[in-house]
Amino acid sequence: MTASGRDLGDGCTLTLRDLSTVDAVHALVQRNLGRLRAAEPWAWASVSRESLVLHTEQLLAQYAMDRSVPCVIRADDRVVGCASLALDAYLGQASLGYWIDAEHEGRGIVRRAATALVDVAWERGSARVEIRTGVDNVRSRGLAERLGFRHEGTLRAALPLGPRRVDVAVYGLVG
Repeated sequence: MTASGRDLGDGCTLTLRDLSTVDAVHALVQRNLGRLRAAEPWAWASVSRESLVLHTEQLLAQYAMDRSVPCVIRADDRVVGCASLALDAYLGQASLGYWIDAEHEGRGIVRRAATALVDVAWERGSARVEIRTGVDNVRSRGLAERLGFRHEGTLRAALPLGPRRVDVAVYGLVG
């Protein structure tokens, strides 16, 4: 990933997340909080601007250690989502995560961002990339399958979403 990011086409780019993106990500999270809580455990905690600053600083430290590639997805230079890659050099694998603003769903933007990050995983020596998602998250499961990931199994009650725990579908792609 270069400092200028990756062109995803149609006015969209994938760029590194940094402190300059905190306000835009915070506004996006607040606008999408209800739907994020259906899929993301972190959305159940306080998502204040201050907590996002701390989280972004943590992501940047992991990036500096080559353990993470935290990104924002931009459409016409406006932040419309986030995508990230967690890297485990010891195991030679990566984990892919993503979410996008409701009004930008269904345009192929996340697919293009995910494809770019899978390429980054291969470039950094990963032999395997995983996507884990709630079994009821039809959109995310469909994206994993469209990207060529294979459903490898289901982890029972592995994802805490507020007061309940849901099963997680594990998808893998081997390079």
